[in-house]
Amino acid sequence: MTPLQLSSNDLLADRRADYAEMLFASGDHAAAAELMLGALELAPGWAMGWFRLGEMQEAAGEMQAAAEAWRMSLKLEPADRPGAALKLQLIGAAPAEDSPPSAFVEMLFDQYAEKFDHALVETLHYRVPELLTAAIGATGRNTFAHAVDLGCGTGLMGVKLRPVTKRLDGYDISAEMLRKARDKGVYDYLIKADLQELEPVGQTADLVTAADVFMYLGALDRVFASVMKMLAPGGVFAFSVERLAGEGVFDLQESRRYAHSEAYVHGLIAAAGLRLLSLEHAVIRQDRRTPVEGLIVVTDLAV
Repeated sequence: MTPLQLSSNDLLADRRADYAEMLFASGDHAAAAELMLGALELAPGWAMGWFRLGEMQEAAGEMQAAAEAWRMSLKLEPADRPGAALKLQLIGAAPAEDSPPSAFVEMLFDQYAEKFDHALVETLHYRVPELLTAAIGATGRNTFAHAVDLGCGTGLMGVKLRPVTKRLDGYDISAEMLRKARDKGVYDYLIKADLQELEPVGQTADLVTAADVFMYLGALDRVFASVMKMLAPGGVFAFSVERLAGEGVFDLQESRRYAHSEAYVHGLIAAAGLRLLSLEHAVIRQDRRTPVEGLIVVTDLAV
């Protein structure tokens, strides 16, 4: 896939877009949108520009215009790396989908990889690796022959798992995240994979983790089925979700992440034939200085 154009490649259009961003940052959203539209008249094939125009129009309260801009972004970039389909869903201009575009998730984390550890730990006070590690330890299991870290990212969970497992594999959709994970030197094998279409590689594992991953997947039926293929009898499956406080099974949030209900989690566990060992409510990170509540879940596959 060709790189996504982050600029229009037209000098005058880029100048107008830069000035639009300055206006947007100052709070003049309507003027920013008008100027960005002018930039796109010069560069009509710029998918990322149309996506950004939609965000500016949304902030200005022009929802119908925003929807039209995001539809144009989708037309120019069908793989939807900017995530226009999610924005359309959030304003009710498109039906809710069970999962986000994989290309959006991949690009999001490719762009985020360089600053990921600092942003998550220092700024957002990310706690899932510590919480999952403690919950796994509370089961009395403290050594594993083979662990798999799903959505391993840069390896924050892997650092916690390395002391308790002989072999550690990591799966992630982002090549840049895997590069950063490789630099940590804690994994024996790293595999680039879309967790929505996961095909397990190699022998079964007696520990599988998914730390702060499922909020980027939406429906979890397929990934649970994949986990069951890779989990050995007696093996532990530990994961986190953002907790959905309202009704329903899972829901797309304004953050473009999914929250899952406790009832949905219980249903997935039962359908997979897993045994629930623990389920804890906990603050898993901050988002715009607001605590995000999650569920820390540990299960096993009874022999």
